[in-house]
Amino acid sequence: MDIYLIKLIVAHLIGDFFLQPNAWVKEKEAKKLSSPKLYLHVAIHIVLIFVIFLSFDVWKTALLIGVFHLIIDALKLLFQNRKNARLLFFIDQGLHFISIVGVWHLFYKGNLDISFLSETKTWFLISGVLFLTMPTSITMRVIIAKWLPDNQPDSPKSLQNAGKYIGILERVLIFVFILTNHFEAVGFLLAAKSIFRFGDLKEAHDLKLTEYVLIGTLLSFGIAIVTAMLVQMFIV
Repeated sequence: MDIYLIKLIVAHLIGDFFLQPNAWVKEKEAKKLSSPKLYLHVAIHIVLIFVIFLSFDVWKTALLIGVFHLIIDALKLLFQNRKNARLLFFIDQGLHFISIVGVWHLFYKGNLDISFLSETKTWFLISGVLFLTMPTSITMRVIIAKWLPDNQPDSPKSLQNAGKYIGILERVLIFVFILTNHFEAVGFLLAAKSIFRFGDLKEAHDLKLTEYVLIGTLLSFGIAIVTAMLVQMFIV
């Protein structure tokens, strides 16, 4: 990756995640475009370009980055509410990245190499990861539904859909571990999950619940391992 693009990304990461206190974020959300912190935040991004490049010759780059950042953040503040806050966060960061790549291309003649998208290997990897997310969650739910213990309401202490997302994360991690030839990490992950689950199951005093969790865990790990090994076989 080009050094200029890396520097622009580093400047953005520092400005957005290290030099923007939560108090500034809350003030911007409350006062919108009338918040002084919005313009101070943009100014910090401009200054960071000069600092990281160690030159004032990049003033055009810094200024354009600042303009784009102000426009994107302003639009986010205008449209943001409690319901779409999380979605707008990702859209906001995506637009920032696109603007950074655009400025990099304009001033440094940079071009992103996306030739990997035409490779079969890439699509095997993408299909493997996608399969291990929602498709596997739904498949597992269908398979083990008949073993669901009776009278097991959702615990008020449990986060909504936490189990589903924990399963997705563990399968994706197993996928990565196997493709990078770190099989020992899979065992560590299984041991770690067992330790965290042991206390809850011990307190529940429910054999059926314990067996249900064990079936779900082994099925999740098994599907992830088989999927990773199949993908690895086709991309090697």
